[in-house]
Amino acid sequence: MPKYTADDVRALCKEHNVKFIRLQFTDIFGVLKNVAITVEQLDKALNNELMFDGSSIEGFVRIEESDMYLRPDPNTFLIFPWQPRDGATARLICDIYNYDGTPFIGDPRYVLRRAIKEAKDMGYTMNVGPEAEFFLFHVDADGRPTTVTHDRAGYFDMTPVDLGEDARRDMVLVLDEMGYEVEASHHEVAPGQHEIDFKFSDALDVADKIVTFKFVVRTIAQRHGLHATFMPKPIFGEAGSGMHMNMSLMRGNENAFYDPSTANQLSDTALYFVGGIMEHVKAITAITNPQINSYKRLTTGYEAPVYIAWSARNRSPLIRVPAKRGMSTRIELRSPDPSCNPYLALAVCLSAGLDGIRNKKMPPAPCDFNIYEMTEEERAKLGIGRLPQDMRDALIELNKNEVIKRALGPHVLDRFVEAKQIEWERYCMQVHPWELEEYLTKY
Repeated sequence: MPKYTADDVRALCKEHNVKFIRLQFTDIFGVLKNVAITVEQLDKALNNELMFDGSSIEGFVRIEESDMYLRPDPNTFLIFPWQPRDGATARLICDIYNYDGTPFIGDPRYVLRRAIKEAKDMGYTMNVGPEAEFFLFHVDADGRPTTVTHDRAGYFDMTPVDLGEDARRDMVLVLDEMGYEVEASHHEVAPGQHEIDFKFSDALDVADKIVTFKFVVRTIAQRHGLHATFMPKPIFGEAGSGMHMNMSLMRGNENAFYDPSTANQLSDTALYFVGGIMEHVKAITAITNPQINSYKRLTTGYEAPVYIAWSARNRSPLIRVPAKRGMSTRIELRSPDPSCNPYLALAVCLSAGLDGIRNKKMPPAPCDFNIYEMTEEERAKLGIGRLPQDMRDALIELNKNEVIKRALGPHVLDRFVEAKQIEWERYCMQVHPWELEEYLTKY
């Protein structure tokens, strides 16, 4: 991750003939927002003097509290490679501050910063490696997205059946030019579904990279006449899109999850972290799987995690421990989907894991069998619970979990729950195509 100062940003803008700068941030639902300025306003921005109307951003503040400041983080400076180089466009991700100069508690980036500080106070830093999946669809004659793909490819397939390969190639090239270290890209299980993985980094840097990644993917897809979507389950009968999170804790220069003296080479810290995630995962799910559509993915039959268990061997549990050890020792949380706000998702996962460490919450024994093939009675005998089955259940779990509520803070918690309850009520009142197909001629 670059370590830029404000002076570095000024110099880079001059060197690369930058004319426009986008000051970016997300609302509490992870939707990327920006305020565009010209380079002549850069000094004002870097001096933290630029204000915007916070009441216009969903989940922020009321109109009588609307004056807020954008404080650009110089470390997030980058130039958009797809824009003209003569009069280039750059971006800076911003922290949100109140009028009185205090951090805005409803800023998702601040929520993650707070969790990172909690870890630091305990002697840890968090590394994360995301695996984000997405679909590439055609648009209709009017440019509206469809769910149509001529792609007939499957897992790891390539041309001529993978018709999105050229678009994915350009995405990788652009990401590489923007400083990402792309480790792998490939076609996923469903037609039109793809995955691009980039190297792990510290939690804040990765959250910034995830929101940028989604923006880049959609932009490059559009330039290929396609629509990229991170919707978790756009097609019935096909696998949905997840965003597995590979997480580890560092203590200084050592991986705190690695202990060569144990049978599985996992430290107590790693096990406690797993125990904390499992303890709080039902509440976490409201944040890591925030859409009504998210729960169409979290069903059996499509390799998505449904049951609360962990294993170092198979991929059916919620948490998998990949085989590599040493500095690569990590856990993989398989339930999050790419529609989540990564700042909030990482904040609640980190807070849950730290709670497990603090209270020494040892997880149950690992489950090394295929949970999907177990009967309900077999799962009950092993004490294997399941994730919430819809957004309403997840919100109920969130509302009764003090650790996750504290991680979010009262502002984000209240605004998030209120908005999602309204969303759920609107969904329940709608008449859906399935109902017409099932009932219209029968009754």
